[in-house]
Amino acid sequence: MSRITHIVLDDANMPPPTPEIEQERRVAMFDLLEDNTFVLPARDDRAAPIGPYHLGLSIRDKRLVFDVTTELDEKAAEFHLSLGPFRQVVKDYFQICESYFDAVKKLPPAQIETIDMARRGIHMEGSRVLQERLEGKAEIDIDTARRLFTLICVLHFGG
Repeated sequence: MSRITHIVLDDANMPPPTPEIEQERRVAMFDLLEDNTFVLPARDDRAAPIGPYHLGLSIRDKRLVFDVTTELDEKAAEFHLSLGPFRQVVKDYFQICESYFDAVKKLPPAQIETIDMARRGIHMEGSRVLQERLEGKAEIDIDTARRLFTLICVLHFGG
């Protein structure tokens, strides 16, 4: 029951994504909905609302907003995270992804693998930052953090 069953990215007012970004988004959303862990902790002696949850992700006033509701559309939680801790890792991730997409078109497999390893390392760093930022707000496993970080990158693309 402690999982996300529906997700909406508020990407209105953003430029259309590149085909690569759109593909990353589709894969991350599919994988996230297939398998994730999302636990809201009890707060102030109140039990957390029971999942499964619907998650809205957006960027508002330069903050990352998690809007969590139950399947019955009851508010479960809302938290706003500063984008500051994500800025450099998102920037690094986009740069290495651009190198990776270029490499796939013209470099030999060994060089592509080297760039892909660096890309995965930066992605894991972003996932770790997300887990730290959600501490006390929501508990997520590393695979859920990875997929959510990809979606955060998609939101950053337009911002």
